[in-house]
Amino acid sequence: MAKTTVVIDDELLQRAMQVSGARTKRQAITTALGELVRRRNLEALRQEAGTYDLALSVEELERLRDEQ
Repeated sequence: MAKTTVVIDDELLQRAMQVSGARTKRQAITTALGELVRRRNLEALRQEAGTYDLALSVEELERLRDEQ
């Protein structure tokens, strides 16, 4: 873990703490960075999800679901 000094808008940080329920500035920043990464990963997954051709029928999909 690295210690970094940054200039952050006080009002924005306070709003982030309020909406996230964070008790500390560090917790708010960590939560925000984690959320940014999560959203980008979800978007990448959405982009990729439509690129696979599974060639399965509805019946085959239902059978696979039932097996789990």
